[in-house]
Amino acid sequence: MTIFDALTLIGGLCLFLFGMSVMGDSLERRAGGSLKNILAKLTKNKLTGFITGLAVTAVIQSSSATTVMVVGFVNSGILTLRQSISVIMGANIGTTVTAWILSLGGISSGNLFVQLLKPTSFTPVLALIGTYLFMSARTSSRKDTGTILLGFATLMFGMDTMSGAVAGLKNVPAFQEMFIMFENPILGVLVGAVLTAIIQSSSASVGILQALSTTGQITYGAAVPIIMGQNIGTCITAILSSFGTNKNARRAAVVHLSFNVVGTVIWLTVFSIISATIKPALLSQGATHFGIAVAHSIFNVACTIVLLPMSGLLEKLAIKLVPDTQASTSVKTTELDERLLATPHIALARCEELVREMAEISVSSFVDSLDILESYDEEKAKKIFEAEEKADHYEDILGTYLVKLSRCKLSDKDSSLVSKLLKLIGDYERISDHSENVVELAEELRDKQIVFTPNAKHELGTLCNAVREILELSHEAYLTDNFDKAMLVEPLEEVVDDLKADMRNNHILRLKNGECTIEAGFVWADLLTDLERTADHCSNIAVCVIDAAQYNMNIHESARSIKSDKSFFDEKFAFFKEKYSI
Repeated sequence: MTIFDALTLIGGLCLFLFGMSVMGDSLERRAGGSLKNILAKLTKNKLTGFITGLAVTAVIQSSSATTVMVVGFVNSGILTLRQSISVIMGANIGTTVTAWILSLGGISSGNLFVQLLKPTSFTPVLALIGTYLFMSARTSSRKDTGTILLGFATLMFGMDTMSGAVAGLKNVPAFQEMFIMFENPILGVLVGAVLTAIIQSSSASVGILQALSTTGQITYGAAVPIIMGQNIGTCITAILSSFGTNKNARRAAVVHLSFNVVGTVIWLTVFSIISATIKPALLSQGATHFGIAVAHSIFNVACTIVLLPMSGLLEKLAIKLVPDTQASTSVKTTELDERLLATPHIALARCEELVREMAEISVSSFVDSLDILESYDEEKAKKIFEAEEKADHYEDILGTYLVKLSRCKLSDKDSSLVSKLLKLIGDYERISDHSENVVELAEELRDKQIVFTPNAKHELGTLCNAVREILELSHEAYLTDNFDKAMLVEPLEEVVDDLKADMRNNHILRLKNGECTIEAGFVWADLLTDLERTADHCSNIAVCVIDAAQYNMNIHESARSIKSDKSFFDEKFAFFKEKYSI
């Protein structure tokens, strides 16, 4: 093997790893919605979780990525530790799909149809199609499809390059002696584990082993222990990702490691006994692409058959290895985990959940603040102040996280949703601020024993009812993506503006007539401002719903378009004007 062969081998390996990474990332983005739907169907049923792990890993072509996702889900509270175990087991079998795809490179036949199945035959066509889709794409989904094909073509080209570069090693005695040495099962496991830990991908290390098998010097006796070791080495990614997580997330990573270590110990013992006693002739034969794929699948399936019924024991082992401590029990579960950024669609789904929680907190606290205006309640006031702090916390973590998420490669639809959520959290946080302001004004009325006139009370009650309705309309429009309800918000917001103006004028008249005090007037003005601005934020929320329906995140443009339908707007404005007449 010359220096040029070595350089070709390195180049082929780089292309192989790059192609696998590009293809996996693009598959993940392209299947984002499917991944969300699959994960949403998770139950406590072991079989369902197992199938989920298998399916997700088969789609994204990486058990490491799946287990990192699982660690993030457990850390975020999306999955329980028990649910994660069967998913991890399924991921181990799902990753064998890559080896089967790569085994096509070992096809050899004079038959034209069989030759067409060989990657070197159809990869150039895929590369051509992928290049066309990538360069002509107007949508992110089309570009991702092109990238998937280009990634696969690069992967297979790298695989073919590696195979060609190592072909000369079959005549090198030192290479043959090295793999004879690897027939020691313990040494083979260590080599497989170390290699996979370095490149952090069992699929990639299996591919490298398949490429080396073209030399004919790698026997099944050497290949099988290496394959077992590769399953242990791939756990390093999940272990690293668990640093800084809560105890259950660390336990999920430990489950992944213990599953592979226990499985390897069991089947390595069986393999060693068979090798020493029966000594099958197969173990001394040269391994092939196809044979390695078969061995990889058999080993992972065998581990799952033995350990899936024992998942409860693996859970107990993980709890034993990562015990509860005084410090860990007091740690608050992280609402958003940056590990989920590896799967942007899932991370975005988690953000949506938290924005909905924030919206519920903000709207409920404002409704409660309106109740406090009528009858002050100390306990309810305390809850509103706590809710405002929660809303501030939500805005902080969501705003930071969504900005990071916006830098990821997102589909056009997901990118639009990120913009929508960033706008919504600002409006809901301001609504919670206004609820706190209303409570403080209610306290001022109580402490200073300020009483509004009967007419002022009637006007304030009317305005509060209008704000209650606009809150309800905008909130329901957001939660259910109800376009029709969103369209009703802007006419009602205009009515609230008119009410504020009328109530301010009426107050000035009462001042002139000596019916009201200056001190009451200060509180009155602040109340009108808080209620009117809350209606403004409700209008922004409704416009975001309309924007999302029209894939246009221009609030001012959408607001103008609502008013442009003059007959509808005037009809609804007149209806609300009459309903909330003072």
